[in-house]
Amino acid sequence: MALVPFSSRSKPASQSASSSSTGMFDGLFEGVSILERLDEVRRRIVRSVVVVGVGILIGFAFINQVVGYLLAPTRHALPAGTKLIYTQPGEAFGLYVQIALIVGVVFAMPFLMYQIWQLVAPLVPKSARRFAIPFVLFTTIGFIGGAAFNHYVAFPYMMAFFSTFDTPQLKFMPRVEDVFDLYTKMLLGMGVVFQMPAAVFFLAKAGLVSASMLLKSFKYAFLVIFIVAAVITPTGDMVTQTIFAAPMVALYLLSILVAWIFGPKRAARDGEQ
Repeated sequence: MALVPFSSRSKPASQSASSSSTGMFDGLFEGVSILERLDEVRRRIVRSVVVVGVGILIGFAFINQVVGYLLAPTRHALPAGTKLIYTQPGEAFGLYVQIALIVGVVFAMPFLMYQIWQLVAPLVPKSARRFAIPFVLFTTIGFIGGAAFNHYVAFPYMMAFFSTFDTPQLKFMPRVEDVFDLYTKMLLGMGVVFQMPAAVFFLAKAGLVSASMLLKSFKYAFLVIFIVAAVITPTGDMVTQTIFAAPMVALYLLSILVAWIFGPKRAARDGEQ
């Protein structure tokens, strides 16, 4: 006769839940403790900051050329005789620091993307971990492509539109800080938007999306794109919203092609051959 009220073969519900939770985190952290994982995050952040710092120093070494390059499309879009002005003593210096920071981030982008991949690698299936190089390559190209589109197309067109209201009664004299704050927001927004093909590539390789699925959902995606564009647009006008939405539509169509090339159906056909 047992002297304890519970058999040794059975476990309390709380102990079973604890065991399952521990097993879940063991799979998540691959036998590494949470403190060790946090220490790895800290080390990767420190490395990223160092590399960005090197890029910032490079940016400061060529700061006049970089400032001239970044502001050239904006100056060309302004009415004749209009100049960017600054009204605070440290405003121009703050602009230089901000531009040097952008140069540092762009310089370190491949390294930053690799560090991000190393952090999220334990969360993806082992079969997908071989895509480290495509992840770094596609995300870097997407960010640079978004930055280039913003620099050469989106931002100059938007500044040209705003400058059309320059009249004898209203003189357009934009502050350099306001202009570049808007430029930075649009750059980051376009950098994120241009990650769409890269995201579809990995979803297609994982079998989560297909070209036919994306094509059938195009009309819903079109509506969602304009809603997202309205949310992330730094200004409230329809022109800027359209500037954000147009490349998103084009990138969605490109993503359909990416899914068709790299999706599971294409992979199955290649396996049959």
